[in-house]
Amino acid sequence: MENIGGFKVSSLKDKVTLITGASSGIGAGTAVLFAKLGALLALNGRDAENLAKTAKECTECGAAEPLLVPGDLTDEETVRKTVEQTIAHFGRLDVLVNSAGILAMGTIETTDLAQYDKVMNVNVRSVYHLTHMCVPYLIKTKGSIVNVSSVNGQRSFPGVLAYCMSKSAIDQFTRCIALELASKQVRANSVCPGVIITEVHKRAGLDDDQYAKFLDKCKVTHALGRPGEVEEVAHAIAFLASDAASFITGVNLPVDGGRHAMCPR
Repeated sequence: MENIGGFKVSSLKDKVTLITGASSGIGAGTAVLFAKLGALLALNGRDAENLAKTAKECTECGAAEPLLVPGDLTDEETVRKTVEQTIAHFGRLDVLVNSAGILAMGTIETTDLAQYDKVMNVNVRSVYHLTHMCVPYLIKTKGSIVNVSSVNGQRSFPGVLAYCMSKSAIDQFTRCIALELASKQVRANSVCPGVIITEVHKRAGLDDDQYAKFLDKCKVTHALGRPGEVEEVAHAIAFLASDAASFITGVNLPVDGGRHAMCPR
């Protein structure tokens, strides 16, 4: 930590950080940025091969070899193993970044209970369970939690009903745990990205042509006239996780090029 003109500038150096969803997208980009900032990483993701690629990018930055804990967090045993292995390896936990999530298309007419359950289990239940298991260790270090939500949690969009509901739940979860843990000096915040260039939309079913049109539409759906980059969300996560945000908790921070503030007219 250093001071520049009285302004505290802090890094995440040597902070033990567990990042979920680190095999792709925002989770992977956040892992690489935290590696550059000197964090000690435990990385979870469902795709073991891609997780290894993320780890390689981290070590190429000169960072210590991340601990890899692959697996599906909707499995309760995987959650327990993830936390146990992280603590056994590092002895503590300073930061939890809940980035694992899925996007699914569907309306109230087309979203059956199986799809609803899948989205809620990945995006909400697993986040709840992992955070519940990590909190005792975060209390010991007066650590911080950053959840990856979405502008879909703050604004209403047709055609992605279960997803919107899940992200709204994450924003409320963030505010509630921020208040519950504040007396123990554990901070909790969320980032709420707009459209970010990742593979998540294609995995949800958009083909190349549909995806190109979707990105082009960002010129009008985002005030800054473009979709966002993974690194832009990662920097917001790093700020909220760090001591630079030491007086910020319970915030759902839009990282969406102004989309949350827009209204059609």
